[in-house]
Amino acid sequence: MSRKIVFGFTVIFMISVLISCNALKDMSKMITNLQKCQFKLEDVSGFKLAGIDIAKIKSLKDFNMLDGARLLQTFNKKQVPVSFNLNVAAMNPNDGTSGTSKSAVTLQRLDWTLLIDGVQTIAGAVNKTIELPGANQKTIIPIEMGLDLYQFFGNKGYESIINTALAIGGVNGSASKLTLNAKPTISTPFGPMVYPGEIAIIDKEFRAN
Repeated sequence: MSRKIVFGFTVIFMISVLISCNALKDMSKMITNLQKCQFKLEDVSGFKLAGIDIAKIKSLKDFNMLDGARLLQTFNKKQVPVSFNLNVAAMNPNDGTSGTSKSAVTLQRLDWTLLIDGVQTIAGAVNKTIELPGANQKTIIPIEMGLDLYQFFGNKGYESIINTALAIGGVNGSASKLTLNAKPTISTPFGPMVYPGEIAIIDKEFRAN
């Protein structure tokens, strides 16, 4: 084999190594930027209990006779359906300060499991592309929830279930009883990249992995 051929192979090999190293560096940077992304439960909206809007209801005694009878009848059928939007706030702090490189993150999918008072209930996924700009600004991701509270809390009794619903979607309701265990997937030039670990998203603070 001539020296020219050997030299050519050597150059090609070195270029391949450099490209591979750069690709690994890019991938490492993406993983680092992804790990810096933070999530929290912003709030709950549009909560309906057995089809009843409870946004202005404070306690069990505030239901009118018709709605109260409807709820009791539903409970006696061993059904307490609820529906609501759980609004998740996402923040991408990769704004070019504090040693980070400014970069947007494209969320491709968000797999989640909903916990109420620590009890695992339903699971699902947000399966759409969401851009998280590297500008330290919140991006709200609304997730439609629908489940039967009786299925998970029926053994606690009628009053307990209604109070749980009111604590989430009533006049003083909040997401404090909720936890969203989530696993984000982002788009990269190398294909989809799954978040390294599951995040427990709560309402009190932004959390990263």
